[in-house]
Amino acid sequence: MLLIKGCRVFDGVCGDIANDQSILVEDGVIREIGERVTSRAAAVIDVGGRFVMPGLIDAHFHAYGVEVNPALIDRVPPVVLGIRAKAILEATLARGFTTVRDAAGADYALSSALKAGLIDGPRLFYAGMALSQTGGHGDLRSSDHHEICACAYCGALSMVVDGVDEVRRAVREQLRRGAHQIKLFVSGGVLSPSDPIWMNQFADDEIRVAVAEAATRRCYVMAHAHTNEAAIRCVTNGVRSVEHATMLEADGVAAIVAAGAYAVPTLAIIDAIQDMGPKLGLSQVMADKTREVAVHAMTSLDRLRSAGANIGFGTDLLGSLMDRQSREFSLRSQVCSPLEILRQATSVNAALLQMAGKLGTIAPGAFADILVIEGDPLADITVLGDSSSIRLILQDGRIRKNTLDG
Repeated sequence: MLLIKGCRVFDGVCGDIANDQSILVEDGVIREIGERVTSRAAAVIDVGGRFVMPGLIDAHFHAYGVEVNPALIDRVPPVVLGIRAKAILEATLARGFTTVRDAAGADYALSSALKAGLIDGPRLFYAGMALSQTGGHGDLRSSDHHEICACAYCGALSMVVDGVDEVRRAVREQLRRGAHQIKLFVSGGVLSPSDPIWMNQFADDEIRVAVAEAATRRCYVMAHAHTNEAAIRCVTNGVRSVEHATMLEADGVAAIVAAGAYAVPTLAIIDAIQDMGPKLGLSQVMADKTREVAVHAMTSLDRLRSAGANIGFGTDLLGSLMDRQSREFSLRSQVCSPLEILRQATSVNAALLQMAGKLGTIAPGAFADILVIEGDPLADITVLGDSSSIRLILQDGRIRKNTLDG
């Protein structure tokens, strides 16, 4: 048992901060919160009136994203890939992200290593292999690639499937392997060699069968979709989570809102590629596609916000860019208020993950994922951009970091 005293509590939802609160944690769960909560059996941590909030959630993450160019990840031996993923996950937890939703590649092996304590990282919701049509965003073969065997592409992060039957079989296989959600590519993308951004991918019946199969396990489909047309196709066919959503028009935003779906913008990766430029060794085609989506990304976020859409928090970072994860906060602050951004990274993402009341909140019955912050993110969201401002990290009630006495 653990008693955290002297808290200024942001519960993940309400902008009104509760002062001088005590939080009682037992068996990894928040049992009680209030001004007069006590326990003789609990160890006590007095946080001295500091800001206390739920652990952060990154809803578009790549645990195996060890290279900025995804095609290079296919060349990394599996054991090495796992070792490098360990470093990525542990650094992520140190930034205050106690939960991540992986968008391509993460698997049962990584999840079991986390649960066994072999990796000191965040809670993981994984999609398994992301699904792409031939020549789609997840098909990382270059245009000049040639194989004697006509076998479909299957890489470290994604695999190619074509037609309703292949999609059905692939979805069922990811679910068999324990996937928490299914990932599809429904528009062109930036870091792929052969598809333009505007390209529609997967036919409607292929999308619908993925949604139907996911529903048999009471989970859902997340879909890569940059364009307005792709976003509309997603929600029309039952997709719950529209990833990136960078080029939305009014009708696309309205469709997302009407469906009760979620949009997960990922500004950090666009900003990082533009900032680093040629240093990343990406092709001119990739650089050009980045500029194409960057022009529209902030406007799309503003449209989503103005329409009252469900906006999740994701970063989509890869390789050497992973350390920019917390920059997503300051980028969003150009459009969203600190309260809106904090909700996106906590309670909204928890609802997206079908974990409302368990994650993304400080409330009785929730998992004890708790951060103690030096400073006030509601006044200055950029405080979260400096990991040294996170003085205490609890995950499942276990202390992962404590510099309160340092």
